[in-house]
Amino acid sequence: MADPQNSVAKLALEDGTIFTGRAFGAIGQSSGEVVFNTSMTGYQEILTDPSYCGQIVVMTYPLIGNYGICHSDQESQRVQVQGFVIRELTRTPSNYRSECDLNAYLRDAGVVGLEGIDTRALVRRIRVRGAMMGVLSSTELDDATLLRQARELPPMLGRDLVREVIPDRASAWQQGFDSLSAHLIPPRPPEKRVVALDFGMKWNILRCLTQSGCQVIVVPGTATVEEVLSHQPDGIFLSNGPGDPAAVGYAIETIRELVGKKPIFGICLGHQLLGLALGAKTFKLKFGHRGVNQPVLHTETGRVEITSQNHGFAVDRASLPAVLEETHINLNDQTLEGMRHRSLPVFSVQYHPEAAAGPHDSSYLFEQFRSLMD
Repeated sequence: MADPQNSVAKLALEDGTIFTGRAFGAIGQSSGEVVFNTSMTGYQEILTDPSYCGQIVVMTYPLIGNYGICHSDQESQRVQVQGFVIRELTRTPSNYRSECDLNAYLRDAGVVGLEGIDTRALVRRIRVRGAMMGVLSSTELDDATLLRQARELPPMLGRDLVREVIPDRASAWQQGFDSLSAHLIPPRPPEKRVVALDFGMKWNILRCLTQSGCQVIVVPGTATVEEVLSHQPDGIFLSNGPGDPAAVGYAIETIRELVGKKPIFGICLGHQLLGLALGAKTFKLKFGHRGVNQPVLHTETGRVEITSQNHGFAVDRASLPAVLEETHINLNDQTLEGMRHRSLPVFSVQYHPEAAAGPHDSSYLFEQFRSLMD
């Protein structure tokens, strides 16, 4: 285990910048795309979100770990990030639900952490230069070596990371909300069957679907049309996930064939894949949207929803085919946040209506999906 007060760790960015601080979590070295998240809370959900596969996450909020770790708050079976960078680590968490501290959690997961750097300077650099590849190490500390390794890393553009996080077989999911969250979506009897294509899905999406009255069958994102339809679903869900959507050609082809056969609801990567399947294009954002305070306009109602987001790619609004119409727009940069088919029961959003962590302004979308299956 790293001693947070004594061990040195470094983060090297491909543009030549080096940040030196203190190590925590596991001793070792990792690499990935360096991105930032603006959430004040929810670090455990961030760490275990499969959409962060291949990325080193920087938290903008300065104090992280203060409420510890509760394993029931995980969004997948393991920590998914390549590395974790923060300003200050809380060594003594205070929370009656806490089971261990953040340092021990990352140590046991084999994930390298870095604290004690100026995260504001790092985030400003990413905002100016864009998300960059980087190497995080508490073993190799030679600047020249770390910079060379960072510059040799393959970019995120063109990478299919879905295959690294999907399940290896189909399974049933039956868990809804616990007593702390039961008020967010009124529980309904499981009268509809949904097949969820898992491209790196957060568990709270499955809880929301179950709570909305769905029997959920989770299948790998590599499943064929025949495998999906063999479960005789009333609806099909397309999950979030990591990497470049344009690189996941097998999923795009499957979704293209599924459109029109059953009602479809997509979130995040699922939204991007649906757009590609219907003829739109995607592009890489400069530094992405990651946080729990992103304002989104619902164009039909004029209502502004505060949303949880985690994506580095987006569907190009100008490329939408005539069969699709916009439903939600990001108020910070005017990017597309939601769309629907003009004649078929098919819709998707770029943000995360299931939150975990984050606001619940958009949980109505699960009820909307349930209504489409009626």
